[in-house]
Amino acid sequence: MLADTERQWFRDRRVTLLWLAVLYFASGLPLAVFFDVVPVFLRQHEVTLTSIGLLSALGTPWSLKVFWSPLVDRAPHYQVWIGACLLIVACALLLLAVLDPRQSATVWLAALFFVCFAGATQDVAIDAYSIQIVRRGEEGMANGVRQAAYRIALMTVGGASLLLVAPFGWQAVFGAIALSALVLAATLPFSPRTQPAIDSASEWARALVRWLTRPRAAVLFLFALTYKLGDASMGPMIKPFWVDRGLSPAEIGMVSTTGGALATIGGALLGGWYTSRVGLLRALTVLGLAQALSNLGYATVAAVGWGRWGIYAASLTESFTGGLGSAAFLAFLMHVCERERAATEYALLSALFAVPRQVIGAASGWLTEMLGYASYFALTFVFALPALLLIPWLRPWVRES
Repeated sequence: MLADTERQWFRDRRVTLLWLAVLYFASGLPLAVFFDVVPVFLRQHEVTLTSIGLLSALGTPWSLKVFWSPLVDRAPHYQVWIGACLLIVACALLLLAVLDPRQSATVWLAALFFVCFAGATQDVAIDAYSIQIVRRGEEGMANGVRQAAYRIALMTVGGASLLLVAPFGWQAVFGAIALSALVLAATLPFSPRTQPAIDSASEWARALVRWLTRPRAAVLFLFALTYKLGDASMGPMIKPFWVDRGLSPAEIGMVSTTGGALATIGGALLGGWYTSRVGLLRALTVLGLAQALSNLGYATVAAVGWGRWGIYAASLTESFTGGLGSAAFLAFLMHVCERERAATEYALLSALFAVPRQVIGAASGWLTEMLGYASYFALTFVFALPALLLIPWLRPWVRES
């Protein structure tokens, strides 16, 4: 009987990890379009760094999704939410494929906004669904797989797709990504069903207020806001940096996005394993420091000018350590959320760490033009440090054996 129980547990865990991989590939698809594909497209069309930086404001749905996340909590048919969002993403991408942004700028930008809005909404449903199916104590491993799948999406959608630009053109690239979204939507009827408890509206609201007012809740929210600040502030300028150093879209796709995704996958899996071994708080400290230090690699390369191989090394190091830090960070966010209100609570926390991507991202082009790439990349290291000082204050939120 024990052997049968163990076999069933392993089967259930494999199914859970498989669907986490599918869902977080879907989660990474819209973000890859917005942060990896579109900046290269615009820079190739001679759009200024300031304009590319300002375009980050279109990604505000990832920060504001908390305002409509209660709708998902109150109607927790997660697969329906995810499928509908993927259909919207596919339709918006088809518009990007057929419209000329120089002649139909308003509609083109509106379609890009819907990619972001639907992507943010599906993230709410995916995160809530994941918290439902992942058992307590398995967050480290689950988030390793989760981040790996997410980065595979960035590698294929944001990286491999750039290899198709030269032979097939931008229309074909956007069309192929739209088809991928449709295929992902078609898999959802086969995913495991969940039956989350639905409290009355008043009970749900009171429980959420108790969670929001727990001791050191302000520390939790400030930590969620700042832990990925260093990565978020540097991200919008990485691709323009490569373009300005003379690298082609194919080279960017192969090394920075594809190679970087592979490095992040390795970092995420190692980070998930390390988090499970040493615990959340220690992993957040060690892996967060590694994540911050990697920004200095880009600053050094920009200052010294070590050519292509120096840029390659800085890129792979930054991607690997980003995977390490993200595995621990997302495992922590999953750990502190209550299952009954997972959509709203996780959306709040993830929206907080998305805020710097828009606020700092919008100013990143202006700061880079004023300071230069080297000084700006060094500044992003400083941005990453405050969150590390908050980690000892998070202990009341963590239930570790």
